[in-house]
Amino acid sequence: MKKLTSFSLGLLALAVSSLAHAGGDGDYSSIERGRYLATLGDCAACHTSGVQGSKPYAGGVAIETPFGLLMGANITPDPDTGIGKWTFDDFQRAMSQGVGHEGVRLYGAMPFTAYTKVTKEDNRAIWEYLQSLQPVHNTVQSNQLPFPFNIRTSLIGWNWINFTQGEYQPDPKKSVEWNHGAYIVAGLGHCGTCHTPKNLLGGDKNSEFLQGGVVEGWMAPDITTNNHTGLGKWTLEDITSYLKTGSNRYDMATGPMAEEVKNSSQRWTDADLKAVAVYLKESGHDSGAQAPEPIKADDSSMKAGKAIYADRCSACHTPNGTGQQGLFPRLADSPLINSANATSLIHVVLAGSRPVDTDAAPTAPGMPSFGGNLSDADVANVVTFIRNSWGNAATAVSAEDVKDLREKLRQ
Repeated sequence: MKKLTSFSLGLLALAVSSLAHAGGDGDYSSIERGRYLATLGDCAACHTSGVQGSKPYAGGVAIETPFGLLMGANITPDPDTGIGKWTFDDFQRAMSQGVGHEGVRLYGAMPFTAYTKVTKEDNRAIWEYLQSLQPVHNTVQSNQLPFPFNIRTSLIGWNWINFTQGEYQPDPKKSVEWNHGAYIVAGLGHCGTCHTPKNLLGGDKNSEFLQGGVVEGWMAPDITTNNHTGLGKWTLEDITSYLKTGSNRYDMATGPMAEEVKNSSQRWTDADLKAVAVYLKESGHDSGAQAPEPIKADDSSMKAGKAIYADRCSACHTPNGTGQQGLFPRLADSPLINSANATSLIHVVLAGSRPVDTDAAPTAPGMPSFGGNLSDADVANVVTFIRNSWGNAATAVSAEDVKDLREKLRQ
């Protein structure tokens, strides 16, 4: 027990130290460390509105859930509309238990189910940073859910089913770097919030950790070690490049992940990026996905899809699906294309997309929308063709699948 305790303390000290030195040489104050940690946790995603003239962390971000609308709270130190009357103990309880000021229970949209893994020392640094912000008087009605979901006492039952409290506990059989990456992924990085499937109550299916889930009309893909649909074929460099620049030889960040890269992961230290990559490559989580038999080339949907691809897609993604790194994503032999759920691919074909622009890669290419000139059947055929060509193998997409997503995008 003494050996484990010593290891745990040493690991956490190293984790705090590496996060504290968020950019290289020199000592950083607790406030500066808290600023970095808040960026690592992408707190701005839910607490800083994109409306012109809005102030950092003043809230007002609409958060769509399967049960209705929530609004990101004002977490500036304004005493009337923010967290100015909170104590650090209030903040620590919110992060570790999901219970805010005066005992108000928080909805799972605030990912306290992940933040509970964060050390008290790191939470204190974040708290000190938030207290250093300019107070902004901005009233936000966070709970806009319909009855009966707006009754917060129901969260007692939700927590009992979906929440396990406790800081991250290091695995003594793994390296310090692996454990540091696991600490970020499970805690402030809250990767599982999007990349883990949800149950009927909106809680994480922890037995399927990081196996992928649908978020706001996009598929947050399998990021387990699986070779067919996960990150098994990605190298450490592939992972760090994707998080730092928004692209690698396999993919370019779009949708909600583009926001994560732009607002958060491009700002992470190289040490943190590397640690996360090491953990994801050796996490021990495998979705178990197996490649199905690819749909034969003489299938009618494959023939129709091939013709559409040659006419609309091949100029950028090339006839053999290899794309051009940094400009047009690779489609051939791609784990993300092989996903059991084709939502993201259908979304991009229907609505187009613009991958993230970052400091390291400031020029983002664009994917045009084909929703206006391709029918549901056309989109289904071309997506099916892509998912079963050049080494890919995945289930067929139906016109009904496309129709359903098209209708959701119109809402």
